[in-house]
Amino acid sequence: MVWFEEVSTATLANPAKMIAKGAPHVIHNDVELHAYAEALFKLTGLECPSSEEAIELLTLLIERYEEQRYPVPASDPVSVVRFLLEHGNLTQRSLIPEFGSESAVSMFLSGQRNLNLEQVQELCARFKLRADVFLSPKTTR
Repeated sequence: MVWFEEVSTATLANPAKMIAKGAPHVIHNDVELHAYAEALFKLTGLECPSSEEAIELLTLLIERYEEQRYPVPASDPVSVVRFLLEHGNLTQRSLIPEFGSESAVSMFLSGQRNLNLEQVQELCARFKLRADVFLSPKTTR
């Protein structure tokens, strides 16, 4: 039996007790990922300040595993907007309110123009996404 199947909520809230039970350790598979996520869910439901270290540790382990196992490919703003158009059954003309004109949409989608701040804000509002989704990796360094 692995540590997370036999620990109590009190043990989860105390990192020292977790370590004494043989946990936590680096996540190696999706079964462990699920168990750690369940443990994290239980911890975040507790109202005890001593669980903050355990929450942080489990979060780091989960994030590390997910970043390695399920990496999110870097994307550029044009690809993001094309994806949103395709999956939203939208046309270039649909974006005229955000870009100001059909030619501005076309120039952006062809890579001739970058987004300006106002366009980023408009796209964020329309698609309910964070601004960094629409920023080029070159501009965020």
